[in-house]
Amino acid sequence: VRDVATGRCRGWRGDGGSHRRWKEEAREILAEIQAPLSLLVLRLCHWALLKLLNRLFLSVQLHRGQLETVLRAARTSGVPLVFLSRHKSRLDGLLLSFLLFSQGLGVPRVTVGGRDCSPRLRALLGRLGGIFLPSRTGQRPSNRDDGLSEAVLAVYVEEVLRSRQPLLIFLEEPPVALRLSAAAREWLALVYRAVRDGAVPDVLLVPVGIAYDTIP
Repeated sequence: VRDVATGRCRGWRGDGGSHRRWKEEAREILAEIQAPLSLLVLRLCHWALLKLLNRLFLSVQLHRGQLETVLRAARTSGVPLVFLSRHKSRLDGLLLSFLLFSQGLGVPRVTVGGRDCSPRLRALLGRLGGIFLPSRTGQRPSNRDDGLSEAVLAVYVEEVLRSRQPLLIFLEEPPVALRLSAAAREWLALVYRAVRDGAVPDVLLVPVGIAYDTIP
C-alpha cells in the first residue's frame, strides 16, 4: 500500500524526509480503514451475541437450502466472494458476520457507516472485521492529500479480494431503506475497479439478508 500510494504521487518531488511523511500518512489512512482482527474479541462478542439473541428473539431460523447455495459459491475456485445485503437493523452486521464465521466461511470484512460511531465503538467494530471509508474519501484532493486516501483505499480493496477474504457490503444505511447509500456506491465502485484493472479475474456477488418479524 505504501509503495502504491507513493507511486500515485510521482509528480510531487521532495527530499527523503518528505517521502517518509507521505508513507506515514498512508499508514494512518490504512489504520483509519481497518484494524487487525482479534479472534478473541470475535469469540467473546459472538458469545455475548448469542445471549442477547436469546433475550430479544424467540428463535433464529437459518434456511438450510439458501445456506448450501452460499457454501457452494464459496467453493468456487479462485473467485472472491462479495456479499450484498440490505441493512434493516444495527444488528445485521454482527449477525451476518457470526453466521458466515460459524459456517466456516471466514471472518468477513464488513462495511460500516462511520457517522454514528464513537471512537470506542469504531475500534471494537474494527477488531470484529468492520472497515470504514477514510474521512477524506470523496472530497476534492488538496495539496496535502493529493488523492492519497483514494489510492490507499483502492489498493486495500484489491488486496482483500486477492486474498479471498469475504467482503460484506451493506447497500443501505438505516433508517433510510430502499435507497443505495453513498457509501455503498463507493464500495461497489472499488470492487468494479479491481475487476476492471485486472487485480482479480472476477468476483462472485452473493445476495444475503436477515428478515425480522419485528425489527429490533
